[in-house]
Amino acid sequence: MKETNYWRSFEELASTAEFRAFVEDEFPNRTPDWNDPASRRRFLTLMGASVVLAGASACTVQPKEVIVPYVRQPEELVPGNPLFYATAMSVGGIATGLLVESHLGRPTKVEGNPQHPASLGATDAAMQASLLTLYDPDRSQVVTRNGAIDSWGNFLGALTGTLGVANLKKGSGFRILTGTVTSPTLATQMKHFLTSYPDAKWHQYEPCGRHSVRAGATIAFGKPVNTIYRFDRADVIVSLDADFLCSGMPGGLRYARDYSARRRAAAVDANVPPPRLYAAEGTPSITAGMAEHRFRMRTGEVEAFATNLTRDPTSPVAKDLNAHRGSGIVMAGEHQAPRVHAIAHALNQALGNTGKTVLYTDPVESNPVDELASLSELVADMRGGAVETLLILGGNPVYDAPTDLNFLEALKHVKFRAHVGLYSNETAAWCHWHVPESHYLESWSDGRAYDGTITLVQPLIAPIYGGKTPHDILNVLNNQVDQSAHDTVRNYWQTQHKDKDFDDFWQISLHDGLIAGTALAEINPPAAKVPDAAGSVAAGLEIVFRPDPAVGDGAMSNNAWLQEMPKPQNKMTWDNAVWLSPKSAQRYGVDTGDVIEIALGGRRVDGPVWIMPGHADESITVHFGYGRTRAGKVADGVGFNAYALRSSTSPWHATGVEITRKSHGYVFATTQHTQTMEERDPFRVATFSEYHDHPQFARPPEDQVPDNHTMFPLWDYSKGHKWGMSIDLTSCVGCQACTIACQAENNIAVVGKEEVIKGRHMNWLRVDRYYHGSVDDPDVFFQPVPCMHCENALCELVCPVAATVHSAEGLNEMVYNRCVGTRYCSNNCPYKVRRFNFFLYSDWYTQSLYGMRNPEVTVRSRGVMEKCTYCIQRINRAKIDAERQDRPLADGEIITACQQACPAEAIVFGDLNDPNSKVSKLKKQQRDYSLLEELDTRPRTTYLARLRNPNPELDKA
Repeated sequence: MKETNYWRSFEELASTAEFRAFVEDEFPNRTPDWNDPASRRRFLTLMGASVVLAGASACTVQPKEVIVPYVRQPEELVPGNPLFYATAMSVGGIATGLLVESHLGRPTKVEGNPQHPASLGATDAAMQASLLTLYDPDRSQVVTRNGAIDSWGNFLGALTGTLGVANLKKGSGFRILTGTVTSPTLATQMKHFLTSYPDAKWHQYEPCGRHSVRAGATIAFGKPVNTIYRFDRADVIVSLDADFLCSGMPGGLRYARDYSARRRAAAVDANVPPPRLYAAEGTPSITAGMAEHRFRMRTGEVEAFATNLTRDPTSPVAKDLNAHRGSGIVMAGEHQAPRVHAIAHALNQALGNTGKTVLYTDPVESNPVDELASLSELVADMRGGAVETLLILGGNPVYDAPTDLNFLEALKHVKFRAHVGLYSNETAAWCHWHVPESHYLESWSDGRAYDGTITLVQPLIAPIYGGKTPHDILNVLNNQVDQSAHDTVRNYWQTQHKDKDFDDFWQISLHDGLIAGTALAEINPPAAKVPDAAGSVAAGLEIVFRPDPAVGDGAMSNNAWLQEMPKPQNKMTWDNAVWLSPKSAQRYGVDTGDVIEIALGGRRVDGPVWIMPGHADESITVHFGYGRTRAGKVADGVGFNAYALRSSTSPWHATGVEITRKSHGYVFATTQHTQTMEERDPFRVATFSEYHDHPQFARPPEDQVPDNHTMFPLWDYSKGHKWGMSIDLTSCVGCQACTIACQAENNIAVVGKEEVIKGRHMNWLRVDRYYHGSVDDPDVFFQPVPCMHCENALCELVCPVAATVHSAEGLNEMVYNRCVGTRYCSNNCPYKVRRFNFFLYSDWYTQSLYGMRNPEVTVRSRGVMEKCTYCIQRINRAKIDAERQDRPLADGEIITACQQACPAEAIVFGDLNDPNSKVSKLKKQQRDYSLLEELDTRPRTTYLARLRNPNPELDKA
């Protein structure tokens, strides 16, 4: 193996022929091979024909467009000026506040709501990508009965008829299945229905819900409670398999914001203690990638690790917790066993963290129940013939219910089956009726945030396909068919706020996206109880189940942005895989790309292997969300269905699994060693104390390139604006929110699995993932890489048509209509941040996607090079507004899409000519450094080196 400090893949570490091909040829899988003389001659022949045809075809034929003018333009709508509305997106029932940009009635961009406690202006990748789901042409568009198109009126007639029969029996035989509900309005509607039909039953089930969290709290305190963590106060954090940094868990955005803010403060001031993070886990997570110390173990062994913290006060981790009593957090993972949660509660109480860094409230769920037990009860009733009518509001239990329940076979016993959902999915296929559901951007509703704050959902657009909300369905059941969802929500809150100023209260709440002062009050739970351990962990191979880092539980699997988003841990796209460690792969005789059969409890599934550095030995991890059959054109047939192995008794991990190698040669689409900055170490890392003692470690004087070290004359940027960006690697958690935000903002196309395999993905902003150390348990680092906007830009020197040029403000700009596709610029870019449209990747013909696109950004065609622009459209918009108002631009007025989405506030953009701007101050920090500074490209995008706070007793160094 060649010696290197940082590596991104096994191929790079071993310097394989495949890796060398990627390094030496930017597009190693291209067809035909233009390095071959015969291929070049053929290219010139085709090019000659193209030139002849160009005059007739005008390059690419654009689709026809129909322009419909306003007869009377609404007063608030000004073409070119977007409007923003506050709304919320719920995942697992927990709401996060958003601000959504609208152009002439078309939602075009999702941002976080700065006033919302769960967002503070940030978003995650799923929130950004939810816009594409709104415009997805595969969404359910019509009411169907037994697979044939029908009408809403006929469905109302059928539902009213079965409701009349149920009324005669006080609701006996009538069942409703929903996901987790935190909406006070919907809960009140449900309560009203159950009062009228007392023998009817309401069941809840989320495939990746908080089953263990509720069960663990019930074990510890005798009842479910909601736990809130204050990372802004924490000095020592112990993660018991808890991926709390922007991983989709409730409060993840806020936790990432608070945790990163503490780290930044410690980097600036040596007197501020930096937080220290310990992580015990088996499946690599982005949270453990930020940890000072990661303890690699099987998922089933985390419980023993937690127990040891209570029994051995001399261990380094226990000593650290005791030394920081009242300022520590012990946090159990969403997918850990209930007993681990009970241990975490007991530890936090014993350490004095309760009421300081760990807060408790009543549950945010309107009806907190054991959802696995609730679903099991429903299945038993269906199988026993006790269910005559079943309404499924959202969800897809035929696909994602535990396989031992055999939900589908039980469902067939129900006489009247109706499904309401965004897609005509696997469950809808087995229901008599299916009704399209409204997307959250088409809906009125409410919900609670992670801390209980009431969050309002208001539509940005009328339902595109006539979808209905759960409120509409409950109105039918409550004999209020003519009442809209808007009136339902508004009327409920009018009963809660009976003062005369309700109209003002309602308008303010809608404007803010939340009802002020509604966070749940803190409670003081009783002393936590921890049951005795069930016994030692069973021997043998362990299987771990997780929601996919990109598509989650599968609800958004038909979203192409998420499918093509490189997963943070292994940069895989368009697939799930069976993760296992290098040692386990060697023991079982498998390699990456082998297809194995997984056998567990009589259930069998085939899946391809991915060898994962840092994964626990004697353990495999599989991810949900794939193996769909009725998701849509994007997701059908992609990956394998891990739900087929899951049982209701072991929903998150189990032992006794067996694997058998069946074949070899499965090809993954990954981006992990494309665009490699060969044989260089682009990452800088040190401890906080090392940095304060030796502040120039990231950019030592002997490595600095003087300004006059160039043949080219230096441009004077001292007048006007001088744009630049700073990326703080101490804050970045690698969550990929910036990647999808950039894609949504800049109309970036998806290319599909085959093109990604060829290295042709189009993301303008990539997040490189580096390993350091052994293949069994390496340290992990993340580094976002947009265009560097070099002052001495090497791309500009080689473009024969001046398609890539420099602005007077220092931006490296692309002139699309000049580009002839030579790709010289990409070859000459040392950072490999340019993307070329080898084909017409942008979908110009699906009409439902027209409304999604940002009207301020050109939709690129075949043969055009593109790249990060620093969101030039936002820069120009702000400059125009400032000029019209006759004022200077204010610092922070221009926020790039990646910066605005980032939960950790790791990205800062601004004017370097303003000495008081935030970006100027960041670049003056001594941990500021440039990528590949020795090339003297003078990039405007620079980095702040990563800082760590290891425990001296455990520091590997």
